[in-house]
Amino acid sequence: MDKLDQIYEQFKVHSQDLANKVSELIHEGNVRRIIIKDERGHTFVEIPLTVAAIGVVVAPILAAVGAIATVVSKFDVVVERTPPE
Repeated sequence: MDKLDQIYEQFKVHSQDLANKVSELIHEGNVRRIIIKDERGHTFVEIPLTVAAIGVVVAPILAAVGAIATVVSKFDVVVERTPPE
C-alpha cells in the first residue's frame, strides 16, 4: 500500500463530540478511512469509506461510536483523505 498518495489529518475530540465529528466526516466526499484512537494511541475502530458510504450502515456505526465514547473522555480521530486531482 503506497502511503505517498494519501493525506492524513488528526483531530482531538472529547467524547460528547465524537459521534457528531464522525458523522460530519462520513458525509464529506474525500474521506477514505476514519480511525478512532484513545489518548494512548490504541485503536478502537477503523471505518473504511466503502462501509461508511452505504447509508444503511451509518446508523450502526454511529451507535458503536457512541458506545465507545462512554469508555474514554478524549479521542484522537485520524482521517485518511484522497488528495485532490
